[in-house]
Amino acid sequence: MEKLLDRFLRYVAIETTSDENSETQPSAMREVDLLRMLRDELRQMGIEADLDEFGYVMATIPSNIDKPIPAIGFIAHVDTAPDASGKGIKPQIIPNYDGEDIVLNKEKNVVLRTAEFPEMKQYKGQTMITTDGTTLLGADDKAGVAEIMYAAQYMVEHPEFKHGEIKIGFTPDEEIGRGVVKFDVKKFGARYAYTMDGGEIGELEYENFNAAGAKIHIQGSNIHPGYGKDKMVNSMLIAMELDSMLPVEQRPRYTQGYEGFFHLTSINGTVEETTMNYIIRDHDRAKFEEKKALMTSITEFLNKKYGNVVELELKHQYYNMRQEVEPHFFIVEKALKAMEMAGIKPKVQPIRGGTDGANLSFMGLPCPNIFAGGHNFHGKLEYVPLESMEKASEVILNIIQLFTED
Repeated sequence: MEKLLDRFLRYVAIETTSDENSETQPSAMREVDLLRMLRDELRQMGIEADLDEFGYVMATIPSNIDKPIPAIGFIAHVDTAPDASGKGIKPQIIPNYDGEDIVLNKEKNVVLRTAEFPEMKQYKGQTMITTDGTTLLGADDKAGVAEIMYAAQYMVEHPEFKHGEIKIGFTPDEEIGRGVVKFDVKKFGARYAYTMDGGEIGELEYENFNAAGAKIHIQGSNIHPGYGKDKMVNSMLIAMELDSMLPVEQRPRYTQGYEGFFHLTSINGTVEETTMNYIIRDHDRAKFEEKKALMTSITEFLNKKYGNVVELELKHQYYNMRQEVEPHFFIVEKALKAMEMAGIKPKVQPIRGGTDGANLSFMGLPCPNIFAGGHNFHGKLEYVPLESMEKASEVILNIIQLFTED
């Protein structure tokens, strides 16, 4: 079998940053480079696999057991977040990590500090995979991709391992909220599925944020400042006023657990016009609706004050999958047992974000989320311990085994 590390390094070498400004599906053709590779690698293993026009790889490993077992799917996304560069990734491999700070880039003074990330110490003695301090790593979610492929290779090369029908899915554009917009659940054919898209070892999640995006355009009026009295409307000042009317304690910096937030992701302005983008999140559906209503009422207030200068576009992204997963809670219980079989202490927690599994659950495919092993996603401080990835593949195989025991 190809080593899991080699497989992961091969995948992160391919640039797959999704493009939030694109209207195509997938949003960037560079994603297809990896998707095509995965399809071909699955076929080389002898696994039936296809890549469709929307960028979905779907594959099937037939059952080798003589009893009816529901088809189980494992899903990961190939794109990396636009928040940091995903081009020219040069991973650093640190065997037998000493539990201390890791200098990622001496020239740029980029350091993974245990004072900031004390969880690093739990990986002392393991093999750490980090960035070189100039790009993200891509463990979100190429770690998940590699783990699924490694488990698939194991099943092919070990026919004595008994399993039902296994479905494999790789998706584009998860990082920009469009990962499964055109995903054909019926064609995929799984009854239940798991996304391998969580964080540190042991994480198991079956509830996530309700999510919306807000795009705001503010039209000002630029008059010479010497003659601007009662005439100038500075759109940047209105933008600042709008942000100040949102509750400060509901910013990401001050929230955790089940607490939701308003997050200003970008702002670009002049006196004449300003654009702002927010993401709005809350686990509680009622509080989520209150947040959207507050954003709407603020813009209405400012329009009354300044004369219809603010345009708000609120766009739904996904809902909390808990209500769709709980009726099938045994799939969560199997994942918990699979982790315990691997010697892992499960950490059940809400996702402070979203996964393809959230939308898939509402599309009729209950889909909890399992750890892929990485930390500090979307930035230059991202890292993943190799041993966590190996355990994730073991958990996949354990889940498959547990379904054969029913």
